[in-house]
Amino acid sequence: MEFYLIRHTTPDVPVGTCYGQTDLGLTATFDAEAAAILPHLPAGIRTVYSSPLQRCRKLAERLFPGQLLCFDDRLKEIHCGDWEGRPWDSIEPGPLQAWMANRLHACIPGGESYTQLYERVTDFLQDLPPAEGPFAIVTHGGVIRSLLAHINEVSLGDSFDAFPIHYGCLVHVQRQEERLAHRFLHNVKRGEERHRPSLGKLRMTSGNT
Repeated sequence: MEFYLIRHTTPDVPVGTCYGQTDLGLTATFDAEAAAILPHLPAGIRTVYSSPLQRCRKLAERLFPGQLLCFDDRLKEIHCGDWEGRPWDSIEPGPLQAWMANRLHACIPGGESYTQLYERVTDFLQDLPPAEGPFAIVTHGGVIRSLLAHINEVSLGDSFDAFPIHYGCLVHVQRQEERLAHRFLHNVKRGEERHRPSLGKLRMTSGNT
């Protein structure tokens, strides 16, 4: 088994917005970000799996023109439910604190937990048919992190620090002896990402027990 994990490029959304399965567009840097990924991809990738959300679909179409794309809902980002599209700092302190205290297992209101994300992503990996050559998966940060945690036997809680994954990230995964191993081929930080409340909001929330 050999495959390439590719995170979508920078989405068109204000920093500090809570989003997961919101179908966001892409910024004006899309062309440059996609071009930076291409030199690291080998020829001969015939099978491409992708999240159906447009930020992944458009990148898959750009990197693999003319190829049939296999869309799978299990490759979507975590479902942020009632918080989708809201600024993190506008979310009510009570539900926010309850989720942050146990975000691995607690569901976002109307959405899912990180454990549920992990389970559907690993189900996807286990359901893959045998491939004759390398294949690609164009997806989201949470999905890539879950896959890397799984193949490296890293706990989901530790995976947030263990695997920094920036927009346009490219990871090569290949079987070596009895296990899968990974290496980052492209992972350049472009601007700020903030997928949680600001520090001031966190301090305020922690005091509202």
